[in-house]
Amino acid sequence: MKKSQKETIISFDESSELVNVFTYNTDLKKRLTKFAEDYPKLCRLVDDDGIGGMAFEVDRKRFGFRLTAPYSDERKRAARELAKKRGMGGNMV
Repeated sequence: MKKSQKETIISFDESSELVNVFTYNTDLKKRLTKFAEDYPKLCRLVDDDGIGGMAFEVDRKRFGFRLTAPYSDERKRAARELAKKRGMGGNMV
């Protein structure tokens, strides 16, 4: 299967208490699997397609996403300086 065919689909309607998540993304599958193991009343695996895709139902109150604004040049400079001070090199951001 081509990488461009490996989708992540997140869906819910305004009346539902559940969010449906179907994904091929390895990191997201691991996170959802762990969450389902730790909190089975809030998240559960509902399907494994056998070729890498997994579907989960997640309590809508527990699901979120965030958008992050890009760093300003000033913030990038400050992060670089802090990293240098901490011995992490200066090749950040």
